[in-house]
Amino acid sequence: MSMNLVYIWRSACLRVVSPSNHRLFSTSSPWNAARNPEVPIRMEDFGCDAIRNFSIIAHIDHGKSTLADRLLELTGTIQKKRTGKNEQVLDKLKVERERGITVKAQTASMFHKHEEKTHLLNLIDTPGHVDFAWEVSRSLAACQGALLLVDASQGVQAQSISVFHIAKERGLKIIPVLNKIDLPAAQPELMAAQMEAAFGIDPTDILHISAKTGKGVEEVLKAVIERIPPPVGDQNAPPKAFLFDSLYDRYRGVISLISVQGGVLRKGDRISSCHTRKRYDITEVGIMHPEEIPTNGLYPGQVGYIACNMKESSEAHIGDTLHRHGTPVEPIPGFKPSKAMVYAGVFPVDSSDFPKLEESIKRLTLTDRSITIQRESSSALGQGCRLGFLGTLHMDVFRQRLEDEYDANIIITAPTVPFKVIPTKGNDYFISNPTEFPDIAESMGKVKEVQEPVVSASIIAPEEYFGEITDLCFIHRAENLDHRYLDAGSGLASSRVIITCVMPLSEIVTDFFDQLKSRTSGFASFDYEDAGYQKSDLAKMVFLLNGKPVDALALVVHKSAQDKIGRAWVKKLHKVIPRQLFEVPIQAAIGKKVIARETLSAMRADVTAGLYGGHYERKMKHLENQKEGKRRMKKVGTVELPQEAFFDILKK
Repeated sequence: MSMNLVYIWRSACLRVVSPSNHRLFSTSSPWNAARNPEVPIRMEDFGCDAIRNFSIIAHIDHGKSTLADRLLELTGTIQKKRTGKNEQVLDKLKVERERGITVKAQTASMFHKHEEKTHLLNLIDTPGHVDFAWEVSRSLAACQGALLLVDASQGVQAQSISVFHIAKERGLKIIPVLNKIDLPAAQPELMAAQMEAAFGIDPTDILHISAKTGKGVEEVLKAVIERIPPPVGDQNAPPKAFLFDSLYDRYRGVISLISVQGGVLRKGDRISSCHTRKRYDITEVGIMHPEEIPTNGLYPGQVGYIACNMKESSEAHIGDTLHRHGTPVEPIPGFKPSKAMVYAGVFPVDSSDFPKLEESIKRLTLTDRSITIQRESSSALGQGCRLGFLGTLHMDVFRQRLEDEYDANIIITAPTVPFKVIPTKGNDYFISNPTEFPDIAESMGKVKEVQEPVVSASIIAPEEYFGEITDLCFIHRAENLDHRYLDAGSGLASSRVIITCVMPLSEIVTDFFDQLKSRTSGFASFDYEDAGYQKSDLAKMVFLLNGKPVDALALVVHKSAQDKIGRAWVKKLHKVIPRQLFEVPIQAAIGKKVIARETLSAMRADVTAGLYGGHYERKMKHLENQKEGKRRMKKVGTVELPQEAFFDILKK
């Protein structure tokens, strides 16, 4: 596509449609320059006092992406569709649109005139699910304020409380917003009381809007400009930028999203990284509007992107400080790197596809740096990779992206968590693969104790489900259970309770969330954060087919649930393993002790079918010969689990 065609396309996409907006700006306005790429945007016209950097904090399905669309429309950043509303413009991935969730943080710069002054508003979109909390923390690091969005029909949810506290710790200015007030089930007064109880917010400061219809969204833009403080930065200081995200372009290499803290960054500047000490030349600089728009530079307080001769994504260290080469600066305090909470093995269905799968995984992780990769091999599944994720939804989204974007056909093993082994001698070490977990007999005297990760969990639900939730928590080994009412003292009839407890992470990654939703008719919300490690009575469970272990099915289980889990899994195996010519015992064992068994009967030919008459000993002789043959076959026979069986076993 030629450059002129690119200009024409961008101009068409970004054309002004609102008559009121058209009257507000002159042809020399920097806002109009954004609509016409042939006229460069004068970023130097936007000092720190005219900039607002903000994010949106919201639970899943509270209307965050819809509100982002309305803000982009009202500021003329995107054109309103003739057929109706834009739908999640910042949710660009197929998996985001199919599931209705935000997975990847996005940035969009908007120009808006308020009281005869044009402001540059940088919206840094954030995901709403607990598994993507790392994306949220990176986004908040580049902001001075945030919109706290709450559904007027569902009320305060667990994830909103968690992210609210992260934002407050960073000193962000919070603007409370009640969304979906147009719904028949909306209860604005009740939800405002909940927000006051949960966050200590004055109900008079809460904005009431409907992002779907656009009602009250103008007030949100006004509040962003009036309530959120501008960023601080000196244009004459040495250039200094905070790298908070990156993406990969196959032609230009790594694209870094940055927040400029001081000085000016322009095309052609030579910069260095405080983390890697490597030098780069900036080949392009610009803003996301919401697609990439090149500019003449980026100035203090502004958020945008830079492209440089950075070819390896690993060089773009999240939380890094970039500065002009030869002019060192004090690094900006970064944030803790993400820590994998759930591990699973990923194997190709066809073992010859492993090189293609490994390349696909590496390309996909360029856009998601929170995933850890390690090669592993299995006698049952062949060569594969062991990946570390932030949670089970994160794992499922990654699987779907592999299938959607790279046409991969894969098997994922049962998820497990990293266990901490404390030996009697030597240093502590972590185990993420159940096959490496120490056996009871082998570890006697060598292992002092084994610890498992625990989390601080928060559950919010209507009061009538309190008994069901506490029962479910105790089944999943929860401790230190406590509760309080969200709207205590509000005088309202309906009450919601927040339950907190400490729970093993391994209990959460199985089916805890599904059971919670089932027991509360879908009304409960769930959130958790890391709470370290604690001692636990764990053991490795292996599954034997005809006396031979299947390494891909190994599990680490708590001894209180080993009998139940063992029986459930051998029954599942009994259903999916095809019958053999000989009898196959299916066993679940811990150490040398078999705790559950099912027997798969042999396929038998009717060897007496051709015998007519004669003494019964003739028939017995044939049957005994058959039995002896089966016995010999069992000694040397091997049972192979077909790939279809693994699909059936591991699909849950």
